[in-house]
Amino acid sequence: MRVLKFGGTSLADADRFYKVADIVIRSSLDEQVALVLSAPAKITNLLVDLVNFSVAGEDTRDVTDAISSIFISIIRGLKERIPSLDDAFINGFMADQFALVRHLTDGVRLLKQCPDNIQALILSRGEALSICIMNRLLEARGQKVEVIDATKCLLAEGSYLESAVNIEESARRIAALGLARNSICLMAGFCGVNASGDIVLLGRNGSDYSAACLAACVHAKSCEIWTDVDGVYSCDPRIVSDAILISRVSYKEAMELSYFGAKVLHPRTIAPIARFRIPCRIKNSLNPDHPGTLIAETGDESMAVKGISDLSGISLINISGPGMKGMVGLAGRIFSCVSRARVSIVLITQSSSEYSISFCIHSVDKDRCLSALETEFELELREGLLDSIEIRNDMAIISVVGDGMKKTRGIAARFFKAIAQTNINVAAIAQGSSERSISAVVIASKARNAVKACHQSFFNSTQFIDLFIIGLGGVGGALLEQIRRQQDVLRRQGIGLRVVGLANSRKMLVNCDGIDLGSWKGELEKQQTGFDFAMVQQKVRDSFLINPAIVDCTSDPKIAGMYVDFLSAGFHVITPNKKANTSSMEYYRDLRRAALKTRRKFLYETNVGAGLPVIENLQNLIKAGDKLVAFSGILSGSLSYIFGCLDEGKSFSEATLTARGKGFTEPDPRDDLSGMDVARKLLILAREAGLKLELEDVEVEKALPPDFDDSGDTDTFLANLPKADSWFESLAEDAREQGKVLRYVGSIADGKCRVSIQAVDENDPLYKVKDGENALAFITNYYQPIPLVLRGYGAGTEVTAAGVFADILRTLNWKQEI
Repeated sequence: MRVLKFGGTSLADADRFYKVADIVIRSSLDEQVALVLSAPAKITNLLVDLVNFSVAGEDTRDVTDAISSIFISIIRGLKERIPSLDDAFINGFMADQFALVRHLTDGVRLLKQCPDNIQALILSRGEALSICIMNRLLEARGQKVEVIDATKCLLAEGSYLESAVNIEESARRIAALGLARNSICLMAGFCGVNASGDIVLLGRNGSDYSAACLAACVHAKSCEIWTDVDGVYSCDPRIVSDAILISRVSYKEAMELSYFGAKVLHPRTIAPIARFRIPCRIKNSLNPDHPGTLIAETGDESMAVKGISDLSGISLINISGPGMKGMVGLAGRIFSCVSRARVSIVLITQSSSEYSISFCIHSVDKDRCLSALETEFELELREGLLDSIEIRNDMAIISVVGDGMKKTRGIAARFFKAIAQTNINVAAIAQGSSERSISAVVIASKARNAVKACHQSFFNSTQFIDLFIIGLGGVGGALLEQIRRQQDVLRRQGIGLRVVGLANSRKMLVNCDGIDLGSWKGELEKQQTGFDFAMVQQKVRDSFLINPAIVDCTSDPKIAGMYVDFLSAGFHVITPNKKANTSSMEYYRDLRRAALKTRRKFLYETNVGAGLPVIENLQNLIKAGDKLVAFSGILSGSLSYIFGCLDEGKSFSEATLTARGKGFTEPDPRDDLSGMDVARKLLILAREAGLKLELEDVEVEKALPPDFDDSGDTDTFLANLPKADSWFESLAEDAREQGKVLRYVGSIADGKCRVSIQAVDENDPLYKVKDGENALAFITNYYQPIPLVLRGYGAGTEVTAAGVFADILRTLNWKQEI
């Protein structure tokens, strides 16, 4: 015999009822089938509402109408497909059940309470109706059907709402039925009977457990749990969209996964099938040909970790105090006390100092548990031997599970590293001696982020970077196009680069599923509001994004002034904007403190040299123990071009206008000729080298004659520019006579920064640098007398965007090779 169990989603409407019948009839062609059914989707929850509303004396008509509507729709839909269906019998049975429920709830309303035995009877009516409908449906399709009445045959022991099945006695009762071998057997899930003959429940979602117990009772060849997913996944696919379907898990792995919150299985389902070594397969009633997941004696040995589960609705209780050390029997008193209060402990951990014991319970039991503990330890609490009992609510348990974990090194390190990288604090840790699972207790609001991070670490799934890009002009626009072009390449490398937010000076577009980079301009124009960081934060929280990054492609000091807020909120910050790094030294330090505290990255490689690897190389030298002795460099592509033209005999004004026409300079060339852009880059390098300088400490000589009038609007300035030609011609001539050329140089020496026009000879690494190139010469303890020289194009939107793109990818925790 095979036992097949179908859950509420598999029975949600007439079409699904019919498909379940198809599956059952097809399965019965090979061997005898026993079928266990839940109530249709939503029914049990509605019955719970019915009880609660009745206790409160509230109107229950809407609830009863909703229940009635679901069943009437199912019956009518099946009647349309199978005219021979005995709907009169089903409707009569349904009327009887509704009358019974109405009678019971009338009594509940008068009492203003619902005894557990009455609640068990009411809540089990959904399964009774499922059995009635399926019985008549199979008979109408020519099948012989026998019903195993769980409320007579499945003997259970315990409370009315949470009982455990006595397999041996239940097996004896079912065997006494003398079931025909050519029949399809039906049994309601979720319910059983106690020794007094009263209906009891097997716990919420207990129909899986019912099926496992029936399989054990009849020594079934296999048990199949049919649900609405293809099997057991590496984690909840509603949390991680690319969760991996696991083909095979062991009984013990399945037990751990279900215990710690895996939604596919009821926690108690595994015990009966494991005890009697009955293979169990998880299958999808909406995709019946899929093989699903097999639960058997051994799992897939090629996978050390099978899954990551999360269990919410947890409270963490901590008992500590100076009197605990050496107090013999204290742990026994704690757990005996909790047991007497009928509270189940989910997880236990104790400090090696014996100063504290912590354990987790389901939050619904917290008040009863706390009261029992305070009564048990009243004397110790009063005498100060124990501190006040601490309870932390709204917690969750994240567990990583797998039989192969004990044979694989580094599992715990990867687990806790993944959690740490999402800036989540761990409140407690537990590991069983079997090494089959490791658990961490975290704040419930962070549980989804923790699951995502752990899944990325263990299953090589796509690691997402979720980008909010501010500033969509030259660099920002080029960056978006580069991201669009590289999507396929990144996807093959296991990288999901999603642009989830865009903002310019007027409008903001946010879509946490990813913005279409082919139509973003039109979508942005439809928006009504500008950049709103509070809204961005809320969207990130609501969508559980674990690796968000803000990319600032503006030159706006206001946006730069928000970087500490961005980092503190858990965003990486990537930017070519130099304003933050050249603000006050205190803000410079605040940025680094915020990044360190939140474990986020502040990346600004393009602040100096655009796409050249300047910042990273300097940082690596400093980390390796090197020290900057002196520096000189051409740090402006526009001034590199202008001063290179002077070598060729062009006038200064002609060179400047040509550079402007080619887009090397800003629309107003004074932004370049003022030297302040070079000064900011030089200050950043000086600070990276450890100098504590402010922007005003940088000595700046403009790239203009000392007495030149650069006032007025842009057109006025450009009209006056030829007046500077003679001064530059004189400087260039003097340089030529000495075998030198003019360059606009930023230099660091003796702890001071200076930006100025300098004449350099052919032995200087800056001598041949022109045409928009940048060159940077570092003299360090390691690199002297020949300096370390970095040279290349340091300007242009494409080059700068590429540098920003590279910084974005540096936020990844790992990279997968093609």
